[in-house]
Amino acid sequence: MLLRSGISPCSLPFQALPISSSSLSSSASYSKVTLGFHQNVAVLRSERRPGYPILCSISQVHSYGTVDYERRPVLRWNSLYRRISTMEDPSLGSGIVLDRWEAEERRLSKWDLCRVAKELRKFRRHKLALEVYSWMVAQGDRFTVTSSDMAIQLDLIAKVHGISHAEEHFSNLPDNLKDKRTYGALLNVYGQAKIKDKAESLMETMKSKGYASDALPFNVMMTLYMNVEEHEKVSMLINEMKEKNVTFDIYTYNIWITSCASMEDVEEMERVVGEMTSDSNINANWTTYTTLATMYTRLGNFEKAESCLKDAEIRVTGRDRTPFNHLIGLYGNIGKREEAYRIWNWYKSSFPSILNLGYQSMLSSLIRLGDMDGAEVIYEEWLSGTSNYDPRICNILMSSYVKEGLVGKAKDVLDGFLEKGGKPRPNTWEFLAEGFTKEKRLSEALLCIKAAASSEGVHRWRPRPTNITNLLELCKEKNDMDSLDMLMDLLRSRGLENMYMTPHGNS
Repeated sequence: MLLRSGISPCSLPFQALPISSSSLSSSASYSKVTLGFHQNVAVLRSERRPGYPILCSISQVHSYGTVDYERRPVLRWNSLYRRISTMEDPSLGSGIVLDRWEAEERRLSKWDLCRVAKELRKFRRHKLALEVYSWMVAQGDRFTVTSSDMAIQLDLIAKVHGISHAEEHFSNLPDNLKDKRTYGALLNVYGQAKIKDKAESLMETMKSKGYASDALPFNVMMTLYMNVEEHEKVSMLINEMKEKNVTFDIYTYNIWITSCASMEDVEEMERVVGEMTSDSNINANWTTYTTLATMYTRLGNFEKAESCLKDAEIRVTGRDRTPFNHLIGLYGNIGKREEAYRIWNWYKSSFPSILNLGYQSMLSSLIRLGDMDGAEVIYEEWLSGTSNYDPRICNILMSSYVKEGLVGKAKDVLDGFLEKGGKPRPNTWEFLAEGFTKEKRLSEALLCIKAAASSEGVHRWRPRPTNITNLLELCKEKNDMDSLDMLMDLLRSRGLENMYMTPHGNS
C-alpha cells in the first residue's frame, strides 16, 4: 500500500533541510572539517577504518563521512564549547580559548576538540570550528589526523574562505589522504555551489578510482541536478546506480521523490514510494513523508498531505528539533491551526527550551493561518524569554503588520525589540520604511532608510528597488527636493546612485 506522505521543507525546487545533530554525528562520512588551511600535511595520517560505513543526509549531504568521536563519555566539553561560542571578541579566534583551557583546566583530547567543533558546525559557527581544527593540526604529532578530518576541514575552508582555498587545500593533500572522503567533500563543495562542470568532472574521476561505489556521490550529483533544474539527469543517475548495483539509501529515495515532486509527477512519485516500501533495506524517515506532504499540498490535496504528516510524526525520534520546525510550518500550510499548536506543545514538552528557529517556525505558521492574536502571544513569549534577540523573528511580525497596513503596530514591535537591546538588521528598518511610504509619511520613511544604512551588517545591504522607486515617486508627488537630495546622497554614499533613476532623471 502506498505510504501516506507528508510534506517537508524540502521546498520545491529542492532545498536542503536544516542540519541535524544526528546527521552530524553519524559514523563516517566524507567530511569532518577541521584545521586551518595553512598546515603541514606531511604529519597527517590516512583514515584507518576503510570499511567503516559512510552515511549521508538529504538535509546535509556534506555530512559526508564525519567521525565525531561520540562513544567516549566526556568531561564538560560543553563548557569549552560555551567559552568559544560566547567569546566577546570572536576575531581573537578559538585558539586563544583552547590555550587558556589547557593552561587553567586540563589537557584536551581529540575527542574534546572534535565534539566542540561538531557543536560549532551544528550552529553554523564555521569560522570558530575551523579554528579549532587549525589549532589541533598545529599541535603536530600530538593528534592523529585522518582523511575524515581533512574532508571536514575542506568543507569548512570552502564555507569560511571560499572554494578556491578548498581546492588548494585538496591539491596539497598527500596521496594517502585523497580517498573517497576528501574527494567526496570536494564534490559536495561543488554541488552546493552549483558548479556543475567541475562536479561532473570530479565525479568521473571518482568513478575511475573506485570512489563512487556507494550512494553518497550519486546523491550529491542528483541534488545538484535538481538545484539547476535538470531533473532528467536525476533519472539517468538512478538508472546508472541500478545498472552498477549501487545500493540505494533512504536519502537516494528522498531525493528521487523530491525530484518527482518538483516536476509535479504524482504518478511517478507514488511509483517510487512503492519501490521504496518494497526495499527491505530501507526504513522511511520523517523527511520522506514531509517531502510527500509538500507535494500534495502544492497540488491542493490537503487530505493526503495531512495523512503524510501523521506518518511523519510517527517517525520523529531522538533529540532532533528539526522535524518539529517542519511539521509546524507544514500544518500551517494546509490550514490546520489546532495541529500546529499540538506540535508546538509537543515540541515544548520535549525540550527544556525552544531555540529561535522554533519560534520563527511557529510565528510564521500562525501568521499564515491568520491567527495574529496567537502570533502576538508567541512573539511576546519569545521576547521575554530569550537572551539572543534574533531580528529575523522581529521582522516576521513587523512585515506582517506592514502588509496589513498597520504601520503603527510594526513600529511598536520594533520599539519593544530595541528596548530589550535587540539590534535590527537593515531590512528591519526597511520594512518600517515601506509602511511609512504607503502612508505617505515621507520624513519618517527617510529616517528609516537612513537608520538602515547605518545599522550593523550594512555592508551587505542593498535596498529593494521597489522601495526606493516608491520613495522617489513620493518625493516627486510632494515636490520635496530636499528629501530627494537626502535620499540620493544616501544612495550615493552606498555606491548605489546609478541603480536608481530620480523622478527628474538625475542620479
